[in-house]
Amino acid sequence: MSNIAVMGLQWGDEGKGKIVDLLATDADVIVRFQGGANAGHTIIVGDKKFILHLIPSGILHADKICLIGNGVVLDPFSFVEELRLLQATGIHTDGRLFVSAHCNLALPYHKLVDEVEERERGDGSIGTTLRGIGPAYRDKVARVGVRLVDIFNDRLIREKFDQQKTLKERYLALAPDDNRADMRANLELLLSLRNVFAPMMCDTSAKLAELNARGKSILFEGAQGAMLDVDLGTYPFTTSSNTTVGGALTGLGIGPRMITEVVGVVKAYSTRVGGGPFPTELKDDLGDSLRNIGGEFGSTTGRPRRTGWLDLVGLRHACRINGVDKIAVTKLDVLDSFQRLSICVAYELDGHRLTELPLDVTHLERVKPIYEIFEGWRAETTGFTEFSRLPSAAQRYVRFIADSLGVGVKLVSTGAERTETILV
Repeated sequence: MSNIAVMGLQWGDEGKGKIVDLLATDADVIVRFQGGANAGHTIIVGDKKFILHLIPSGILHADKICLIGNGVVLDPFSFVEELRLLQATGIHTDGRLFVSAHCNLALPYHKLVDEVEERERGDGSIGTTLRGIGPAYRDKVARVGVRLVDIFNDRLIREKFDQQKTLKERYLALAPDDNRADMRANLELLLSLRNVFAPMMCDTSAKLAELNARGKSILFEGAQGAMLDVDLGTYPFTTSSNTTVGGALTGLGIGPRMITEVVGVVKAYSTRVGGGPFPTELKDDLGDSLRNIGGEFGSTTGRPRRTGWLDLVGLRHACRINGVDKIAVTKLDVLDSFQRLSICVAYELDGHRLTELPLDVTHLERVKPIYEIFEGWRAETTGFTEFSRLPSAAQRYVRFIADSLGVGVKLVSTGAERTETILV
């Protein structure tokens, strides 16, 4: 039995959705353990395209069990909308989709708070998705959050909404005509979802322990990427949760031995959404080409992503903090038309060579990348399914990444379709 954790190793958008969907074929259970509706996993199956924000990608496999753990801040309204879209395409979830009773909820007033605070930051904005994720996690840590189980307790849920009305008074007063500020209406809408959540609410920790004891293989689906981890990423330009493997333990209530392999997903180049340092960013025609060829626009927000060359300094950090065993390299085919490629192998800061991330994030904004140059392969690789058939320059590029990180290669993605994958 193999229980695999799939972790993003960059700033998110590495293509984890396809990798999870692919590995789900050999798994019995797929679980999501952190983040919220700010994640967007895109999966293409035949002529159908699915963008999932909360429900694990494995739901597209009819015989799989899917769980959402307590580490997720659940937007109940987005969840229900996603559920209905799946059902409209013939994907049924009854008896195989479960949600932790202890998920904190990301509610409409959290989105309002998010927008107000981002606007007030001005030039110091951090580029949030405005999905209320940060404010929801803040309420969780402050121990004033609303959890899913609370909606089944009439007295408690009304007390909590009264408390939130007081705590968020400043924000609600700034938008009196915004329907997200109508606490009474939002409470009633939330309570109307009881029948939806009642059959799927559970203790995901106990359920996972039971499934694991029965020999079921479990796939752990990360959201965002290691460089966005609130503790270990480019703080404060991060998300508000632990996007690394430790987040799976606390976000599901499991012990470390339940995870038997960690697969890190690496895009063949780098992208970033929102503010924050990005040492290898390309602000020229090359960057535009990467964006357009790679379709680098957010699946959650639609925002154009910043693009740049691969950064091994950040990737070494991400591999170490996740305990990565193997990598999955995605979007290799996007590089097919480039004559030369660059990989950042170190940084230069004030005359010193750095092979680790600087401790001060403001220093990361000043570093100069030191590149190793590679000849491009100038040949189409889309749809290739055998590593040996790749152009020799493409093989060298992939091997250099893995060797530099000291890890193996699990697979290489050569297109968006499930079948466009090289299993190594």
